[in-house]
Amino acid sequence: MFAPLLRNLRDRRPLVHAITNYVTANDCANLLLACGASPIMADEPDEAPEITARAAGLVLNLGTLHRGTIPAMVACGKTANARGIPVVLDPVGAGASRLRTETALWLLRDVRFAVIRGNLSEIETLARGHGTTYGVDSADRVTPDNLDACCALVRAFARRTGAVVAMSGAVDLVSDGERVYCIRNGHPMMGLVTGTGCQLSCLAGAFAAANPDRPLEAAAAAVCAMGLCGEIAHARLGPEDGNGSYRTYILDAVCRLTPEQLEKGARYELR
Repeated sequence: MFAPLLRNLRDRRPLVHAITNYVTANDCANLLLACGASPIMADEPDEAPEITARAAGLVLNLGTLHRGTIPAMVACGKTANARGIPVVLDPVGAGASRLRTETALWLLRDVRFAVIRGNLSEIETLARGHGTTYGVDSADRVTPDNLDACCALVRAFARRTGAVVAMSGAVDLVSDGERVYCIRNGHPMMGLVTGTGCQLSCLAGAFAAANPDRPLEAAAAAVCAMGLCGEIAHARLGPEDGNGSYRTYILDAVCRLTPEQLEKGARYELR
């Protein structure tokens, strides 16, 4: 199922333009290199759309939002849409402030997204048009107890937007409005590494860029791969290792991940 998608990514080495945040930009760039893509990060409005036009994928991340990048995000999104380039939205912290929420909703109105990836609070905020996210981390989680309701949420939001919606939690959900992948890869310690969600959005951008005709499977493959690499990295930790080592081991695992490992290690069910 997912092995051919990772092979395409390794073979095609797509250029991915990421307008991301300064907290995680370095890790996102290294993640893109590790998975087989080529990163470029440009947020100056006078050049960013030109960069997007040369790329195979675009990732828009609201993590350290400031007004100077908002016009660049909108212009790049429109450029990508005009050229058939898949766009990923990571609405980091949507609901935490009016600027974040309004910017995310503006982007949803003006740009067609291939993938929208966020946590439960962020997705609920975008679905309702307002929210109360605490900081950039979700106070709510996808759990076995609320799984049915969360599946209904991602289905409905995917139908409304026309995008594949990937919602992170103890169980990750990925839907195109009809099918829902319920993915159980990952490790709780990933929450101690800043930017694993941002890295996942870039990984989704890379998979989508290499497999533009299969957005649902590309997003699900990215979620499985990131979670699986979190598991592999955790198994490598020694008694003196902490979240700094874990951060590095996750990147190592992405770099070394084979299509066969992904196929064997992906843990999911379809609903």
